[in-house]
Amino acid sequence: MDTKRGLQFDRVVLLGRTFDEYCRYFLLEPEQLAGKTVLDVAGGVSSFCAESNARGICVTSFDPIYSLTPEEIVERCEPDLKSVFRAIGEVPTYCWTYYKNPEHMRELRNRASSTFFLDYQAHPRRYLSGALPKLPFANDSFDLTLVSYFLFAYQDHLSYEFHRDSILEIMRITRGEARIYPTVTFEAQPSKYLPLLQSDPALQRFELTEIKTDFEFLLNSNSFLRVRRGA
Repeated sequence: MDTKRGLQFDRVVLLGRTFDEYCRYFLLEPEQLAGKTVLDVAGGVSSFCAESNARGICVTSFDPIYSLTPEEIVERCEPDLKSVFRAIGEVPTYCWTYYKNPEHMRELRNRASSTFFLDYQAHPRRYLSGALPKLPFANDSFDLTLVSYFLFAYQDHLSYEFHRDSILEIMRITRGEARIYPTVTFEAQPSKYLPLLQSDPALQRFELTEIKTDFEFLLNSNSFLRVRRGA
């Protein structure tokens, strides 16, 4: 019998993540991104878009929830955070080196979402509503595209074809490279889709490479997938 060890989700949850967390996930060097165009796919209530633009990095955030009002988003994200906070300390699939404890994690999530809501109301054009595997942007619109805690993590909810088509669409609108974090599921297991994607003929013109990081919260999540055009 397959016994689940990680957090169980019946849909994509809304949890805010900070600029510092993104930098650790993706090995970002902020000074090298100044003036660059970046797309944050499935950005949710993270503060990366707000904090990046304050640093001179031109970030656009993309998520289905941006069709909602701030009040409607609050109704979604607050129960998600409460649910995760209650459960996360009891599951064995997390490493607490960075966050120390669930209370500190919740503090960072609240800080991120508070910053998001202020920016969402002040700069609504930075936030575009939509859903993969379609992106409403012209070819080569962005220098860098980031996807955190969506592809691979929600493997049980998103098909292989969805992953493949999403990566193709992401690379259509990205003139530089894309980075997808993490490469494991919420069970802290390597995604079964990754080797299939690396050998898929539809993606043969791209290089798909796992890049190690020094950040790990979900166990085995110390790498992201880098996708870029081959030589």
